[in-house]
Amino acid sequence: MPMHYTASPFLSAASLVAAPLFSLRGTAAVAATAAVVSVLLAAWHSGNDRALSVTEVVTVCTVALLALAINRVVRRNFRQLATVRVVAEAAQRAVLPTPPSRIGSLRIAARYVAAQTDARIGGDLFAVQESPHGVRAIIGDVRGKGLEAVEAVAVVIGAFREAAEQERTLEGLADRLERALDREGDRRVGLDQFEGFTTAVLAEIGDGSAGLRLVNRGHPPPLLLLPTGQVRELSPEADALPLGMRDVAAWRDTVEELPFPAGAALLLLTDGVTEARDASGRFYEPARRLSGRRFASPDALLDALIADVMRHTEGQRADDMALLALRRAGAPGVVAVRGGQRAADERAG
Repeated sequence: MPMHYTASPFLSAASLVAAPLFSLRGTAAVAATAAVVSVLLAAWHSGNDRALSVTEVVTVCTVALLALAINRVVRRNFRQLATVRVVAEAAQRAVLPTPPSRIGSLRIAARYVAAQTDARIGGDLFAVQESPHGVRAIIGDVRGKGLEAVEAVAVVIGAFREAAEQERTLEGLADRLERALDREGDRRVGLDQFEGFTTAVLAEIGDGSAGLRLVNRGHPPPLLLLPTGQVRELSPEADALPLGMRDVAAWRDTVEELPFPAGAALLLLTDGVTEARDASGRFYEPARRLSGRRFASPDALLDALIADVMRHTEGQRADDMALLALRRAGAPGVVAVRGGQRAADERAG
């Protein structure tokens, strides 16, 4: 190799590239190989410019040692990140435990999809509780992000599980959640003390009945997927403020009673779905996108919906998604033809 060309930059780069990608042993092997090759090249050209050859060897060896140090720092950070992920996932399971897959005649599925990869905790929430008054469910979205939002989620879920067992009506359940959030607000400081709130939908499905009761507190409306493939958006008759805003206005909650036939599915979702946008800024419309489709199970429904949202946004979402589906067991149905897919029989529930 002519002396006006030098391989030392490439040999040094090899060690630096290996540092974040390989284990300590692998990085050491690359660094040692680079150092040996540098020494051999220096010996080969030592008669031409000994000082330059020695400088190149020292440079490659120094960078090799730095690469080993970088590898140790990177590996330590990876271990710490893995620990944080484990703790976050444990906290997620503690705050939002997976609902049972079946309660009585209902089949249930839930999903939490974070907007950011590797994120596990946010302000969206869901829960399902069997009670003396029927199966009760909640889905909600706490204002804000970070630990304060997670604390509010824990407060709402805890209050819901206790009140769902004790309160005879959905109005009473909503009032208990209001009081729990009032107490939570008293512990906060700054803006969150006055502007902390939670949008939510409360649902109740009575034992042995084909009825559904809903209370909507400023949350995106649920969807009712009928056995025929029709999708109904269950918008409230009267608008209501979110939970935690009793100081702004006071009113009596309106409980809406709706039919919930066998084979139908109730889909509860957060605004991470309804406010998802494509590249041209168009919002995702779950009622339209699900219309005419049938699904073998609540899990299949949620998986298909999540995949469709991802296609709509091309994987670029700004908010978390929480999804909860409850399906009443019913007779077999037929999958509607959509998007060129072949119709097939599926069993419901």
